[in-house]
Amino acid sequence: MKHSPAFLALVNDSKSRVKELTVEEVAEKINRGDKFFFIDTREDSEWEAGHASGAIHLGKGIIERDIENAIPDPNAEIILYCGGGFRSALAADSLQKMGYKNVISMDGGMRRWRELGLPEET
Repeated sequence: MKHSPAFLALVNDSKSRVKELTVEEVAEKINRGDKFFFIDTREDSEWEAGHASGAIHLGKGIIERDIENAIPDPNAEIILYCGGGFRSALAADSLQKMGYKNVISMDGGMRRWRELGLPEET
C-alpha cells in the first residue's frame, strides 16, 4: 500500500518517540515466557480474519477510550501491533501521552508475523 506523505510524516513523528521491536524480538519474548500485554490495534475485520496467538483486540479507533479499563497499570509492558507497524506506532504514541510508560510498537506487524509463519488464531 502506498501511503500519503502527510500520513508518513505523522507516523515518522510518532516513531521518533516510540520504542519499537521487530517481530523476531517479540517472538523471542513470547518464547522466553516474558509477561506483557499483546494488543492488536487493527480494524475488527482484520482481527476476525486472523491475529497473533495470545493477542487481545483494542482497535486503533477505540484504544485510547478503553485502555484504562483493559490495562489499568500505566507501568505494564504493552506491545502493540497492526498490519505493518504504522498504526501501532501512532497508538503507542497516544498511550504514552496518556501516561503509559512501557509501550512498544511491533515493527513489521502482522505481515511480518505471517511471513515468519508464527502462530495465529481466528
